Amino acid sequence: MREALAALTVRGRAFLAAGITTVVAAVVAGHDSVVRIGVLVAVLPLLTVLSISRSRYRLALVRTVSPQLVTAGQPATVSLTVTNDGRTPTGLLLLEERLPYVLGTRPRFVLEGLARGWRRHATYQVRSEVRGQFEIGPMAVRVSDPFGLVELGRTFVATTRLTVTPRTVVLPPIPLGGAWTGSGDNRPRAFASGSAEDVTVREYRHGDDLRRVHWRSSARVGELMVRREEQPWQSRATIYLDNRSSAHRGQGAASSLEAAVSATASVGVHLAQRGYTVRLVTASGESHHTEWHSLSAGASTAPLLEALAVVTPASSPTPDTQWLAEPGHGGLTVGIFGALVDSDQTFLRRLQHHAASGLAIALDVDAWAPHVPATPGPGSESLLTRTGWRSVEIGPRDRLDLAWRDLGTLQEQSRRHAGSPA
Repeated sequence: MREALAALTVRGRAFLAAGITTVVAAVVAGHDSVVRIGVLVAVLPLLTVLSISRSRYRLALVRTVSPQLVTAGQPATVSLTVTNDGRTPTGLLLLEERLPYVLGTRPRFVLEGLARGWRRHATYQVRSEVRGQFEIGPMAVRVSDPFGLVELGRTFVATTRLTVTPRTVVLPPIPLGGAWTGSGDNRPRAFASGSAEDVTVREYRHGDDLRRVHWRSSARVGELMVRREEQPWQSRATIYLDNRSSAHRGQGAASSLEAAVSATASVGVHLAQRGYTVRLVTASGESHHTEWHSLSAGASTAPLLEALAVVTPASSPTPDTQWLAEPGHGGLTVGIFGALVDSDQTFLRRLQHHAASGLAIALDVDAWAPHVPATPGPGSESLLTRTGWRSVEIGPRDRLDLAWRDLGTLQEQSRRHAGSPA
């Protein structure tokens, strides 16, 4: 009851105040007929409060988002279905969807009263210019009486997740190494299953499927070990993203980190389309969502993009190297690097030695913050070349597809040089 009284609208409070004032004035003046009018005016909002407070509205909301995985800048359609599952018809419904500010303004809808079993549909679009995972909802509902005297608020607890992935650029085909088996222009062949000899194991991680536990190895080692389905006939590629906060400049969507994430997504999609099984490794280590698997190579695109949607700057200035000690790696490695310093050379050599073929894209991060003093040292591209990488450098105004083509030219020149007689 207290909640309903607090839900009186301005009109409802005005009616109540006017009725009480009329009753008091009529009593003082001795006009009994006017007293009855004042009582009627004052009682009307109170009766409305009593009616709404005792009404048991049973509203059901179904929200769908299509698609649930979109690229930054692309719209997604949200469909709402509100159903009255109760016995009491509703009054006027005022709906307001709660959204993160990056998805736009909060949509509002006005629905006429719903009879028992009736439903209403509404749709709206959301769009985000930045990547991330966002919760749509919950939906706030305000029920109003026909006279507009009372509004009661309710909130649905359910939310729906929308994942916004980084923008990608279509990259031209270039000569790529690191394939276990290839034909023609290194076009890899993917296989959907492996034999028992193809199974390697690693330590169990939180979130791993328990069906992948390798009990024989677990008994031998003394701790849970899970299968890592290695397929020696499938081309594999590791994409390393340098997401250390110390390696990047700029703020928000205009930072060098966002450019690095977008480049990583573009390379990942390109390699997956060429038949590579792709996984993502950041300065924080390997993500279990993008590790090697025994499915077709194209299936790795969605986990990769979802992982990139939520990448955040790593606070540690030193990259994690534990994943390099795991067996069964190799193949093609593509590194997307920010600002590198001399102390990174050991890691760069180890990472390059870990790969059958190493390609790198170095971001000229100082160009993203021209008013900040430049990073001292020989430069990222110079360090990469010194440690055995084939690399190109890009700035905020450079085109990634052209840089990728230049990287292919370096790859082809390296192959010709390796195949020429001494």
